[in-house]
Amino acid sequence: MSQHRSFPWIVLITLLAMSLSSCARDPSVKKQQFLKSGNEYFAKEKYREAAIQYLNAIKVDPQFVEAHYQLAQAYLKLQIYSGAYQELLRTVDLNPDHLKAQVDLGNLLLSGRQFKEAQERAQLVLQKDPNNVDAHILLANSYAALQDLPASIQEMQTAIQMDPERAPSYLNLAVLQLGAKQADAAEASFKKAIELDPKSVQATLALGNFYGMQRRWADAELLFQRAVQLSPKNPVTHAALARLFLAQGNRQQSEEVLREAKKAMSDVPQGYRLLGDFYVVTGEAQKALAEYGALNQQYPGDLQVKKNYAQLLIGANQLDEANKTTDEILKRNPKDVDAAILRAQLQMMQKRPADAVTTLESFLKNEEDNVVLHFQLGRALAASGNAARAESEWREALRLAPNYVAAQEALSAAAAAKGDWEQARKGADAVILNNPNIPIGYLLRASARAGRGDYAGAEADAKKAMELAPQSAVPYLQLGAFRASTRRYAEAEKLFERALELDPRSTAALQALVSIYGDQKQPAKGVARASAQVAKAPEVSGHYLILGLAHLANKDSEQAEQALAKATDLEKQNVQAWVALAQVQTTRGSVDKAAASYQRAIEADPTQPIVYLMLGTLEESRNNWQRAQELYQKTLQVQPDYALAANNLAFLMLEHGGNVDAALSYAQVARRGLPDLPNTADTLAWAYYHKGAYSLAIDLLQEAVKKSPQNATYHYHLGMAYWKNNDKARAKQFLARALELKPANDKADEIRQTLAQLK
Repeated sequence: MSQHRSFPWIVLITLLAMSLSSCARDPSVKKQQFLKSGNEYFAKEKYREAAIQYLNAIKVDPQFVEAHYQLAQAYLKLQIYSGAYQELLRTVDLNPDHLKAQVDLGNLLLSGRQFKEAQERAQLVLQKDPNNVDAHILLANSYAALQDLPASIQEMQTAIQMDPERAPSYLNLAVLQLGAKQADAAEASFKKAIELDPKSVQATLALGNFYGMQRRWADAELLFQRAVQLSPKNPVTHAALARLFLAQGNRQQSEEVLREAKKAMSDVPQGYRLLGDFYVVTGEAQKALAEYGALNQQYPGDLQVKKNYAQLLIGANQLDEANKTTDEILKRNPKDVDAAILRAQLQMMQKRPADAVTTLESFLKNEEDNVVLHFQLGRALAASGNAARAESEWREALRLAPNYVAAQEALSAAAAAKGDWEQARKGADAVILNNPNIPIGYLLRASARAGRGDYAGAEADAKKAMELAPQSAVPYLQLGAFRASTRRYAEAEKLFERALELDPRSTAALQALVSIYGDQKQPAKGVARASAQVAKAPEVSGHYLILGLAHLANKDSEQAEQALAKATDLEKQNVQAWVALAQVQTTRGSVDKAAASYQRAIEADPTQPIVYLMLGTLEESRNNWQRAQELYQKTLQVQPDYALAANNLAFLMLEHGGNVDAALSYAQVARRGLPDLPNTADTLAWAYYHKGAYSLAIDLLQEAVKKSPQNATYHYHLGMAYWKNNDKARAKQFLARALELKPANDKADEIRQTLAQLK
């Protein structure tokens, strides 16, 4: 009996299961489930998970308007602005009456500096809903961006009249009033926002910043302290208070605020990183490195700490540790783009630009729209000598982000390097247009104007950069260079001194200062000034390099060698210091030491052809011709058209029984590269001589002798060519003259034997 009674229940359960299964297969139910799940994640601030669920809903129904809109909101939270823009466009395409999406789209256009298009979106919404407060605010902000402040303020006041209890509206109005130089009205609006929402951190900070701008330090401090109390786990509030003390010149108190913030926010990454970032901003590289080193130990799972630490290690030239840290990041996340850029930077510093190109290109395959990757690839290509492709990558970066200052700067600098001053100026103008309140655009335009001879315009731009960044050494350095170029040395000296006050580590400023003493024939003064700066910044390798060169100019090779040796001790990768040291050691007769120094320079940077050439010349001077030949060949591997190396290699091959055809080819490379040098004429002629083309050799040797009439070798070669060409009289004439000019002993014996045969 019990079995018969259970049958209806079995049927009921079966029917219910079938019903639920049917619901699960119903697309309208399924998409709503995904939307609901996405909204739940969104409410918990799990925006990536929310985005995945919204995408699932869209897969079920590509026309699902609300899923597209919510996906846009998730992308906005994740700062994936291109994705948000596309989803908002899709939303309004599917439903033009989705006014929230229209306003959001307008705000994105506004942030992308498409002011007219943002205004049109606001007006479209207001046509459908004249009382839409958000649309009025968008319209107000678009008017402000288009420099119509009266209309902007009026529109904002309209929005406030519609909703007078909305605190953020007063904040927006206050900002607009500040732009219109209505300080009293702005203060009243800031206060009204706080009155409506006393717990608003944003309003409290805004009024504090307003007081800070007016140097009402006490009022600003009270508000920032209150903001910290309102939101003690908010990095922004602590940073605002620290900036206030720094603005007053109270660096110690600013640092103390951030130390306390680090304790209070030991579980907030942006909070415990504030102190290290403070050291970076204030230029205290060693403290920043130490702080981030400690954070890396304390928070080994924080990849941003590792990235910042690696960047600081690169700046400190601690490449081994930087490599290790970057490897740790990539081990945890092989697709980490920031780590890839760090690796490329390291490869560039290790003089491996081709490897950097490979690294960046491998990541670009999956990150085609990554602006920074394109920019860094441009830098690597430029270092590899591929200027055309480098500029192409920078232009691509600008296509993706028209306001990307670094790419605009790179293109302007590239144009300046080619002497295309008009293009350099246009690039600088673009930087200024998009970023009128940062100095780099004015510095670039100053260089372009100076290149065209417009020194008045160049100085005006340099002074503007100085106004915008009064604590930066760069504008003073640039203005000083302009003054020095017009021999206004006293003014230039003051500017360079100011640059060194602001940045005691600036080798460019010290070099400029010592150079103007050299121009004025005051080498001792250059030595004294470089010595003084070394005492102030004894850790800077470049300062010792400048001191060594100053000692050389003052004809003190012993002191020069000591200073240059110190420069190489401090920075093993300082190629210029190694080369200068080798040259001093050569002049002092320490040839073995010089050869070792050149070798260290090669190890520091194996891509510099001139170092191989200089070492090759040194080895040749001490009759180690096999080693010299190897070095000249290495030079040509690095730079195949290096004329001097080709010339020297060809001559050695001819003198020591090498392949004559190969020697002729190298000699032709040398002649093409240095067509006016008698040495290349002589080498090519000697190759023709060995090939039996005596007439061709004679023409070139006549040119060499005419340009350098005191060179015994040229006379000797010309005499031999005449002899082989059966012109004995001229052969005797030039061989006899070669003896008079006192050639090397082995050549003198050969000349005497040849003259004896001619008699």
